[in-house]
Amino acid sequence: MSSFTASSTSRFIWNPDPRFFFESQGHARALAYLHYGIEQGEGFVVVTGDVGTGKTTLARMLYEELQRSRDILIVQLSVPQCTANELLQIVADAFGVKHERRSKAALLRELFDFLRLHHESGKRALLLVDEVQNLPAPALETLRTLSNLHSEGEALVQIILLGQAEFRHTLNAPTLRQLRQRVIASCHLLPFGEPAETQAYIEHRLRHVGWEDDPSLTEGAFRAIHEFTGGTPRRINTFCDRLLLFSYLEEHHGITEETVATVVDEISSDFRGVAAGSAGAGAGGQQPEDERVERLEQRIAMLEAVLQSVRDSIARAFPRSAPAGEASGGRRDAGSGGRDGG
Repeated sequence: MSSFTASSTSRFIWNPDPRFFFESQGHARALAYLHYGIEQGEGFVVVTGDVGTGKTTLARMLYEELQRSRDILIVQLSVPQCTANELLQIVADAFGVKHERRSKAALLRELFDFLRLHHESGKRALLLVDEVQNLPAPALETLRTLSNLHSEGEALVQIILLGQAEFRHTLNAPTLRQLRQRVIASCHLLPFGEPAETQAYIEHRLRHVGWEDDPSLTEGAFRAIHEFTGGTPRRINTFCDRLLLFSYLEEHHGITEETVATVVDEISSDFRGVAAGSAGAGAGGQQPEDERVERLEQRIAMLEAVLQSVRDSIARAFPRSAPAGEASGGRRDAGSGGRDGG
């Protein structure tokens, strides 16, 4: 079995990584909207999408691109559920503005002074907020208040909002009419619509780490992967990680529709076993919900431990040097909680 097959199992990683960004038709459209909105220099740009469609990866790529610009100050946040005041403190912390024991009005003034100084020095401020579906209406209104900060007729900060599909409904609330009016561009990311796009995505990621058609994948295999995952990038990543690991352990140099079906059955049986255990426990009396959840979590943890153990063994057997210029460490964005989307 080729050494790449071993290393490839870790390349369908779950965490967002701009190096693996795939510019599908939908993602190219989203990028165009983002760049258009940024050129306007004010208001809000909104990108929504279902879970795992690549919003956070898109945000990371944009962040790294704009971070290299000398005339843009950009910060990226992944926000939890929080109040309006807590959100303001998170934003202040991301920009490096002290917020301890300050009232909301005083903190807004501190942020205004900070942003005005950067504006006067020729720097635009950009605030990129991920997971905005977590924010209640008062917190979103706080962001609108920030977008109203102006100096000499120019906006001091522009805000990009990324969230799951339900955020589109949130924006339609009557209480957010003023924020909605300040949205200058918006788009919605969808899963890949055709098997050909799923195939192009998988091949893009594999070629990024040196894949040379070993293992090969048939057209039927790509079609089956698309059908099982629904064309959602994160689900494709998770499934292909399992599929490549299975192929490596079984020494398969060719992945067919039948191979995909076998792995689908394996995954289904993992959870059927958990469901059967829960049903059996319920026969003699209803099993408490927290016990069923605990059993499921234990099963998942066990499977993940087995997979990690195999990956560690593969990595030791087939060490792979990092590409030139690729750092081994990670970077933590200011204020970022970090998660994905795919």
